[in-house]
Amino acid sequence: MSMTTIFSEDIVPLGDLKVNPGRVVHQVDITHRPVLLTNRGRGVAVMQSLKDYEAATEERVFMKAVLQGIADIEEGRTVSLADAKKRLGLV
Repeated sequence: MSMTTIFSEDIVPLGDLKVNPGRVVHQVDITHRPVLLTNRGRGVAVMQSLKDYEAATEERVFMKAVLQGIADIEEGRTVSLADAKKRLGLV
């Protein structure tokens, strides 16, 4: 999966989107690269496939949980594995 921007393909004026939205939707689905939508030369929105959006969102949630776990460990907020299993009903 390539996330490298190809400026000739990945920047689309809103007018072009209005003319052929299916092409842009197909492009983000096939390339797995987001498209920057512009209005009068300025970026106004990003379009990406739903699958890629969901994967990125899931990754952000996971990374936040990992960082919170590391912070908890550094602050001494820990429990034993046995206690964790008991709290989760795994014993």
